[in-house]
This record gives sequence, structure tokens and C-alpha cells, in this order.
Amino acid sequence: MVKYALRRILNAIPILLGITIISFAIIHLAPGSPLSQYIEDPTITALDKENMIKAYGLDKPLPTQYWEWLTGMLQGDFGISYMKNEPVLKIVIDRLPTTLLLTVTSFIISMLIAIPLGIICALKENSKFDRIVSGISFTGISVPGFWLALILLMVFGVKLGWLPTGGLQSISGSTGFWDRVHHMIMPISVMVFAEVAIWLRYIRSSMLEVIHQDYMRTAKSKGLLPGRILGIHGMRNALVPLATLLGLAVPGFVAGSLILENIFSIPGMGALFRDAAFQRDYPVIFAITTLGAVLTVAGNIFADISYAFLDPRVSLSKQEVKG
Repeated sequence: MVKYALRRILNAIPILLGITIISFAIIHLAPGSPLSQYIEDPTITALDKENMIKAYGLDKPLPTQYWEWLTGMLQGDFGISYMKNEPVLKIVIDRLPTTLLLTVTSFIISMLIAIPLGIICALKENSKFDRIVSGISFTGISVPGFWLALILLMVFGVKLGWLPTGGLQSISGSTGFWDRVHHMIMPISVMVFAEVAIWLRYIRSSMLEVIHQDYMRTAKSKGLLPGRILGIHGMRNALVPLATLLGLAVPGFVAGSLILENIFSIPGMGALFRDAAFQRDYPVIFAITTLGAVLTVAGNIFADISYAFLDPRVSLSKQEVKG
């Protein structure tokens, strides 16, 4: 298993390298320049413009710029932000906790709701409860998150005035824990509604497949208590595939939070990426896209390894085992 995990990690290195090369090339080949507002300023002399371009290394060939960025990144140096004139790593670390607060909280709440609901729907297959919950889940899957966010903003934020329309804390008055909770209700609700709808379908399908297995009927025929059958034989096997889906869902959580952060004006990674894109702050854009690529690849590796570890029926190929 250790060799298999190491092989998967080593295989991910050229993938990440390829992603960084493509991202670097696309961003630099896009029209415009991060120094356009200065270069086009008639009050700045030609010498000053030339010095600015050299200071940021934009006069060097693209392969040279990429190599310098890559070697610096491997040493933990993501460069200096063009607009903020601060280390990119510091800027990202300052914004990352907000995004993690949104995504982790939403995920925990989603699991606390989706797992019991999915199990109950499977046990009450085709019942009225199952049909109602399934209908709501299909609605959650179909409704775009940004549209639901705008509806909540209009109803609860503008018309009723029950919840703040944006930000992470009040400008004046109470700015403590409950004030932050008050601001996070709508964005977390949007994420939870979408994630519960998706995970509930997975859990229900997985549980339905398990409860119809022969070993479940055998356990029942032996006289085991229903709760013991469900807990030991049912949930234990039904939740195994979810470990793999969790790894694949990590990028989706992050991408969803980036969109909601812009809608609700939350100062997280989403707002940072938006500002960097508008201002052509290349170092910040590279750092965020690289982080997203790492999360995506890491999620896939986690999915592969966890499935092989949790389900003994899954056997690795002979080549991988020998490797």
C-alpha cells in the first residue's frame, strides 16, 4: 500500500508541472499587462517604465520567467504581489482561513444532514418520505448556487432585512462570534443546500445497494438486532464508497466557495482571485491556480488510496503491487 501511494504521488508530479506550464502560458499570453496603467500613463518617463518592467522581470523570455517562478515556488517563495507589494504567500495565508471556515463548516453540516436522511430514505424506499426528500434533493441539484444566493439576498437581506447582505462582520456595533455567525448564515445555507442534495443521492444509492446484499439477509436470519445489522454490516459498507467521493469533491467545495464569496462580498480566496484577475496580478493568480491544482490532484490521490485501503475487495494491479 505504501508503494502504491508513493507511485500515485510520483505520477502526480508531471501532472502538476503540466498544469503550471499551461496556466503560466495562458495568463501571460492574454492581452494586456499588469503594468498597463503605469506604462500608458503619459506622466511617467520612458526610463521609469523600462525600470518598472525590469523590476518585475517582465522583460525576460517567458521560459525564463516560468523557471524563476517555479524554483521560487518550490522554496516557498511565490513572489511579490504587483498591486499590494507584499509577499504572495502572506496574502494567501491571510485569506485562506476565511475560505476554510466557509467550506469546512458547510461540509460538516452537509454530512450531518445528508447521512441520516440518505439512510432513512433507503430504508423507506419509495415511501412518501422518500419521494418528498428525493424531490427536494433533485431541486437542490438542479438549482444553480449563484441563483439561489441572489434569491436569498433579495428576500432575507433586502426585503425582510433579517440577515446582512454581505461581508464577514458588521462595520459598527457588535463584531463578535455571533455577529460572524449571522453573516455566514446565507452563504453556508446555499452551500449546504447544494451539497446535501448531491450527497443524499450518493448515500441513498449506496445504502440501497448494501441492504439488498446476501450478508444483510444472513445477518437478519441469525436473529441479530436491526440496529446492529444496520450499524455494523450496513453503514460500514455503504459509507466506504463515500470516502472516495469525498476526495473528488474537494475541488468542488473550493470552487463553490469562491463563487459565493464574490456574491456575498466575503474577503476570502474568491475575492482575492477576482481582484488579482482584474488587476492582472500574475503572482497571486499563479499561487491560487497552483493551490487549486494541488487540491484537485490530492483529492484524486486520496480517493484512489482510501478506496484501496477501506475496501479489501479492491485489488491493485500486479504491476502496482510489485512496484
